[in-house]
Amino acid sequence: MPFAELEKSPEHIHTYRITPLSLWNAASAGLSPVDITAAISAYSRYEIPSGVLESFADTMSRYGKIRMVAADSPACKTPGADGLPAAGTKPATGTRAVADTLLLLCNDELIAREIAAAVSLGKYLRPAGTGGTGGVFSLRLIDRGTVKRELIRLGWPVRDEAPFAKGEDLPVDLRQTSRSGRPFAPRDYQVDAAASVYGDGGPGTGYGVIVLPCGSGKTVVGMAVMSLLKTNTLILTTNVAAVHQWIEELLDKTDLEPENIAEYTGDSKSVAPVTIATYQIITWRPDKEGDFPHFHLFRERAWGLIIYDEVHLLPAPVFRITAELQAVRRLGLTATLIREDGAEDAVFSLVGPKRYDVPWKDLEGKGWIAEAVCTEIRLDLPENLKIPYAVASPREKYRIASENPLKEDAVRQLVENHGEDQILVIGQYISQLESLARLLKVPLITGKTANPERERIYAAFKKGEVRVIVVSRVANFAIDLPDASCAIQVSGSFGSRQEEAQRLGRILRPKGGRNAWFYTLVSHYTVEEDFAANRQKFLAEQGYKYSIQHWAI
Repeated sequence: MPFAELEKSPEHIHTYRITPLSLWNAASAGLSPVDITAAISAYSRYEIPSGVLESFADTMSRYGKIRMVAADSPACKTPGADGLPAAGTKPATGTRAVADTLLLLCNDELIAREIAAAVSLGKYLRPAGTGGTGGVFSLRLIDRGTVKRELIRLGWPVRDEAPFAKGEDLPVDLRQTSRSGRPFAPRDYQVDAAASVYGDGGPGTGYGVIVLPCGSGKTVVGMAVMSLLKTNTLILTTNVAAVHQWIEELLDKTDLEPENIAEYTGDSKSVAPVTIATYQIITWRPDKEGDFPHFHLFRERAWGLIIYDEVHLLPAPVFRITAELQAVRRLGLTATLIREDGAEDAVFSLVGPKRYDVPWKDLEGKGWIAEAVCTEIRLDLPENLKIPYAVASPREKYRIASENPLKEDAVRQLVENHGEDQILVIGQYISQLESLARLLKVPLITGKTANPERERIYAAFKKGEVRVIVVSRVANFAIDLPDASCAIQVSGSFGSRQEEAQRLGRILRPKGGRNAWFYTLVSHYTVEEDFAANRQKFLAEQGYKYSIQHWAI
């Protein structure tokens, strides 16, 4: 796992993919080609072709060929570096000064020439003399992230040893007993994940991405890193409900007081030593050509840590400001590094390499997340919809199949069958969800539901006052409903693996030995079956029990 990405993990055969990015992750974590060769050779049934192992070594050797350091760093010995700009400083109140100018060091003449010839780097780098040791280029601090991203596109991942701003101090400690009165201690894997990011506190540490399954407590990892760094922290997450959950968790499990924590959303725009904001407010602008007025939040205080919750959803505009904020320690939290836009390399270069990863089934086996039973229920289309479906356009076909009215009877039957469970009914189309909410006489949450009303419904669900709620895609991400034990998916986003993982994650919190149930309703002999096959494959590859049932209603 340290040098490969887990792609499939059914019960008996796990499949890993080794990529340049995974090998660079390994190199950044201190692994060598010898370590990888030893691991593969020890477990391989057959002799590994030497060319394969040599290619791994060659790829890994690219990491660290280029180093990034402060211009005044002792690591940079460049006598006679003509034209090297003076290393200025930009002190902020309560922070350690960080040099305005950084140096890119490359001791390989051919690589240095490639960098010098790269058009994409031309406006960011200045030759700063060679000093007889190879290429040296100067760059502005503000271009630190952009240069790293361009270099990784050229196949040269940078070893970033430039210093970080300490940020304003903020004492943060985890409680042994939560404010709610329950004993609290981070789990062993949460402690290990936080330590993997913190490292030894020296160069090359203090940033990275943690990959943990939904329901495994990524928020606790974030709080653990905060307790290690003890600095002003900016947290970015997906929606207002998630903002409030972060606030609740921080107040419950740390010694922070309410005045230390602020919310920066459409509802409230306050700033405090710990500030939680949404991606939506950060990327809002009055028109498509205008500036992003809320980007000022990144400079509002001397932040010492930025936490990107659900980093696989980090909006493209935030990459821009993330590139500029490379002097701040960064933590990315996610259940999957898969990005729909393929920008995994941007996460690596701008947020950091993967530092820690645990398969879902490992945590399930230890009882940290519930065992999930996944079932696809196939229903025929009613006779009166078969001809309209046959003549519809592809997009209309999907909607007709998704809104199959027979799904309502199936949902009602499943709700009756799971009389002891807390149930989420999840879907894509608002008209369908409204109809289901009326049928079941239960609350409905969509994007139009006001935040106070959402939180009232979530609170009632957590207390057991409401056993069933109907939710749209707003519940896909960063919603903490620990008592939910059954999810019924009536429609989805064209077979998105990411969405499937997030929806399943809503019900994976431990249930005292009880199973979690995940149902997907699919119209038989329609395009919905094709998209469902993608989701089915994904869940089976993650090791979940998956069955298909045909219902006649």
